[in-house]
Amino acid sequence: MARAAMRAPYLSRDEERDLALRWKERGDQEALNRIATAHMRLVISMAAKFRNFGLSMGDMIQEGHVGLLEAAARFEPERDVRFSTYASWWIRASIQDYILRNWSIVRGGTSSAQKALFFNLRRIRARLSQGREPLSTDAVYREISAAIGVPEADVAVMDWRLSAPDTSLNAALPTDGDSSSDRQDFLVSDAPLPDEVAFEAIDDERRSGWLKQALRVLNERELRIIRERRLSDDGVTLEELGETLGISKERVRQIESRALEKLKTALVKANPDLAAAA
Repeated sequence: MARAAMRAPYLSRDEERDLALRWKERGDQEALNRIATAHMRLVISMAAKFRNFGLSMGDMIQEGHVGLLEAAARFEPERDVRFSTYASWWIRASIQDYILRNWSIVRGGTSSAQKALFFNLRRIRARLSQGREPLSTDAVYREISAAIGVPEADVAVMDWRLSAPDTSLNAALPTDGDSSSDRQDFLVSDAPLPDEVAFEAIDDERRSGWLKQALRVLNERELRIIRERRLSDDGVTLEELGETLGISKERVRQIESRALEKLKTALVKANPDLAAAA
């Protein structure tokens, strides 16, 4: 691809404008191909400027080609500007977006200030260290913050991100013994242990069975009150339930209290250990 791009002829201003008009007005695919082929050397040159980020040149060229096609779709031939000048922004933006998406599994900011910080931090830091006394880290962060227009905290975070590549949690750590450990083995989790989860599920199922059995001692009205007042996610008020049943809210309270006592008695009778636990 690189050799073919370098052999492609340059376009004059008139040829460029004619091809752009053919593509824009008639959707002439051949015209688009000629524009793209003539400017692939620009894509390759732009991708080469970002080779220090450790990503595949081929992939960056492909992304740059996407930006080139986007520029061709948006280019306005009637404006007095060369296509290469217009396309450079789209090509660079496409390559930079690709780098930001793939340089690290940790996603960074995508604002213009954050992009400027990502792509210029190293260059600005190197410039600050030339021909002057060494600056403290805080002083460097302050000057970079002022130059790019981002908070010092963002500069510190980006500097840390750029200082080393991502590390896999499955990477083995050196140990004194024969067995090896992964980094993830030393991560602390607040989640319950598997046996605790299993015991909790078993206990929930057992309690559910006890309650289902105890509810059988209630009559129809008591059962309805307990279900709507105690076993519903959105428990109704005494007044609302009284209006539905045609009784006062105080009567609903009395029936509910009696039903709860009946449930307690039934549960203790079926499971004597509950009385001791209470």
